[in-house]
Amino acid sequence: KVLAIPELGSVNVHGSLLPRHRGASPVQAALLAGDAETGVTIMLMDEGLDSGPILSQGTTGMDGTETAGLLHDRLAKQGAPLLIEALRGLERGDLQATAQDHDAATTCGLIDKQDARLDWSKPAAELERRVRAYHPWPGTFTTVRLRDKEFRVVVEGAHIDRDAAGAPGEVTEAAGGRLVVAAGSQGLVLTRLKPAGKQGMDAAAFLRGYPVAPATILGP
Repeated sequence: KVLAIPELGSVNVHGSLLPRHRGASPVQAALLAGDAETGVTIMLMDEGLDSGPILSQGTTGMDGTETAGLLHDRLAKQGAPLLIEALRGLERGDLQATAQDHDAATTCGLIDKQDARLDWSKPAAELERRVRAYHPWPGTFTTVRLRDKEFRVVVEGAHIDRDAAGAPGEVTEAAGGRLVVAAGSQGLVLTRLKPAGKQGMDAAAFLRGYPVAPATILGP
């Protein structure tokens, strides 16, 4: 009944190319999935979860470097003029809505902070996408044990090292400003880190303050 109150319908701006990534976290879901493109959908709301008919869409490519924060802002700028255009089309009466292909739908849920914990047994490519998808919130994290104390570290930047080898979570390199951790059959170069209660810093600054040695195991 509420959705039917507006004369021209209830309009929503959704941050994905529906029916892909229906739900609460479409920006993060596109990054986690490694999608080559995403975009904005202007849709009429119905009783379902982002299942209403589509008014218009705009597409943007992804190059594998975007964080959720940067992608969110790009989609917001893309969605604003699309929304204005759709509202004008509805007012004129010349904009036709198109039903979604419900069989092609995928869904994504609310993000829990524990989703951001790095599981070093997963492939490095998956973890690298996770770092970008959960930046700036909630921030992917791992734990480090140093001088008999364990503390949490948020990983704000990383890229893949295809030659690294070791046990999951094992520090394979910690010198010259490089901090490399084994993950799956490859490794992850941690380029920017934020220890609990501290500001974010590059790997060189982190190693000066937190001299993690090779063979240290990160995580639980």
